Amino acid sequence: MPVKNRFAELLPEITAWRRDFHEHPELLYDVHRTAGRVADLLREFGCDEVTEGVGRTGVVGVIKGRTDSKGRVVGLRADMDALPIIEQTGVEYASKTPGKMHACGHDGHTAMLLGAAKYLAETRNFDGTAIVIFQPAEEGGAGGEAMVLDGLVDRWKIDEFYGMHNMPGMPVGQFSIRPGAMMAAADQFDITVTGKGGHAAKPHECIDTTLTAAQIVVALQSVVARNIDPLKNAVISVCVVSTDSTAHNVIPQVVQLKGTARSLAPEVRDQLEEGIKRVATNIAAAMGARADVDYQRGYPVTMNDPQATEWAADVARDISGGVNMDMQPMMGGEDFSYMLNERPGAYIWVGNGDTAMVHHPAYNFNDDAIPAGSSWYAGMVEARLPAA
Repeated sequence: MPVKNRFAELLPEITAWRRDFHEHPELLYDVHRTAGRVADLLREFGCDEVTEGVGRTGVVGVIKGRTDSKGRVVGLRADMDALPIIEQTGVEYASKTPGKMHACGHDGHTAMLLGAAKYLAETRNFDGTAIVIFQPAEEGGAGGEAMVLDGLVDRWKIDEFYGMHNMPGMPVGQFSIRPGAMMAAADQFDITVTGKGGHAAKPHECIDTTLTAAQIVVALQSVVARNIDPLKNAVISVCVVSTDSTAHNVIPQVVQLKGTARSLAPEVRDQLEEGIKRVATNIAAAMGARADVDYQRGYPVTMNDPQATEWAADVARDISGGVNMDMQPMMGGEDFSYMLNERPGAYIWVGNGDTAMVHHPAYNFNDDAIPAGSSWYAGMVEARLPAA
């Protein structure tokens, strides 16, 4: 695997950064220690500009090439936040904060991009400007959107965006990518079913909200099964059912349903929203109850630009010798999508080896993937901004 030799030399240092981040996980926008450490390192590397507090707690570093004949700017993004999970890895550098851990590898993403930033600041063998972006709140907080709304694109005049995520189950250092939809739009819904509560022994005097809610849960699956084109991807999952009573003999007045809807195309997203509202309200009405639906659109589809995908794959091939271009899109959500909605770019997977899946308490980022990941980040700048 022809990774850049400099990253083999830097591996112990980058690994130390990664394990430090792992020991001190922070959630959502509360990434003050992580962001502060990132900013300090970028200044140590000699970045031309380091700006903190972008999108609340994001960090942006500017690295200028030896020349700038065309004024081109490439943005590289990594996420910094952890998850509210109790760690079960047993490693010596395990989380020191109870109930929080880096269970998705954002510690590795941040460390790999820091490694690339150090290399780029040392070599500057490119024509243009590299922007390194360290984002908070990917895990449900829409930190990518917050940075965009805070002027990320226009302030730094970014032309293209590139991002990366580790993938357990893929060989270490191997890459996978696809053009078009890479990850799903991730929406959520709350359905409040209101009826007439009462004694469970007298259901005829009630309007049974639990029975109504059960009918809605089952019928919602017909939206995907019977309203969505079978050749298109969609998911509706009801994940929470709660009532305003915990008694064995009370028919509750109110039942709440919470769930998620995932899609890979705008028209399917519209169909899911319309279908969930239609099914819930009409079934409730048929049962004599009422259903109020609050549908909230979350992260949009992560859409890889076809040409940028080819450029990203070419750099990955130079590192690993081969790239899986036939991967299927995934129904998870990713807020790098907000950046890709602003400018063309691509999002790629790098193999994490035979490890637990992300969001699992036994997951741990594989430090052996660092040279490949850092090489790809840096390689994207050198490929897209070739030295004059």
